Amino acid sequence: MDVRKIINNMCKVAFPLILGGAILWWMYRGFDWVQLSDALKGEMDWTWMLLSLPFGVLAQVFRALRWRQVLQPLGYHPRVDICMNSIFLSYASSLVVPRVGEVLRCGVLHRYEGISFARSVGTVLSERVVDTMMVLFIALLTFFIQIPVFADFFEHTGVSMSSFAQRFTAVGYAVTVLCLLVAFISLFLLFRRLSLFSRAKDVFKELMDGLLSLRSVQNLPLFFIYSLGIWVAYYLHFYLTFGCFSFTEALGWQSALVAFVVGCFAVLVPTPNGAGPWHFAVKTILVLYGVSATDGVLFVLVVHTLQTLLVVFLGLYAVMALQCTKPMNLSKDDVRR
Repeated sequence: MDVRKIINNMCKVAFPLILGGAILWWMYRGFDWVQLSDALKGEMDWTWMLLSLPFGVLAQVFRALRWRQVLQPLGYHPRVDICMNSIFLSYASSLVVPRVGEVLRCGVLHRYEGISFARSVGTVLSERVVDTMMVLFIALLTFFIQIPVFADFFEHTGVSMSSFAQRFTAVGYAVTVLCLLVAFISLFLLFRRLSLFSRAKDVFKELMDGLLSLRSVQNLPLFFIYSLGIWVAYYLHFYLTFGCFSFTEALGWQSALVAFVVGCFAVLVPTPNGAGPWHFAVKTILVLYGVSATDGVLFVLVVHTLQTLLVVFLGLYAVMALQCTKPMNLSKDDVRR
């Protein structure tokens, strides 16, 4: 038994939980929990929340359909329901151990469809490249859209960037720096692990096959529609929740877009579903747009909790659905591919 390996694995699980928990504790240490109860009982408009939830499901469905399309040039045609359930399960499992879902969904396809694990990992990486480009494009677009808004805000309120920066406490700056540092370290470790993983020649070849599968994707317009649909659905999943509260319903789609983009970068910090960093980042943006700090923390707590429960529900559904699904009849050679 390798004690060092066991300790290392325990740290990988414990650190994200501790980091996310510490940030949440700091944010909610003086929170009035009666306010949460009042909001859930009467002050919150549940109609908008119910309207937002289907878009959370739709984003994962689009991701499953796009992944299936990327696998096809490699000669694989997995069942749609298997792809969908693997995506549902991957998101739910990442609530326990961040990023483990990317590996788990490849394992599900290997188990039920006999698809090469290394090749499917390669397709996941190629998808991540596309998603990164999409997020950077959305961030750049948001920046240019919001320049006049910020300029008008500072001009009419007399607030300067220096005075705005002074509104953050030393702990707030420390949390921001810590989140950025952890995100960069996580990316470094990911690339380092992939480089070690790819030293085996055969595995590296299969990994590259998956990465380069985008070159042979049939129906590129459909691939683009899926990619755009994922992020439009995610945005609507978030934006519609602004209608749930009186203090956010008048902010508009542009401010929601800013909060959405900042939240996308916050979830790079490896905590379960971005818990902690996402709360801090989105709440900070809401404060910038005039929402009180108390209302801001209430908003992120309610929205993140309910959206996380949706992920859990979909994960449980996937587990039950896969239990009722039979793997394809594969030979030993097929399974080893």
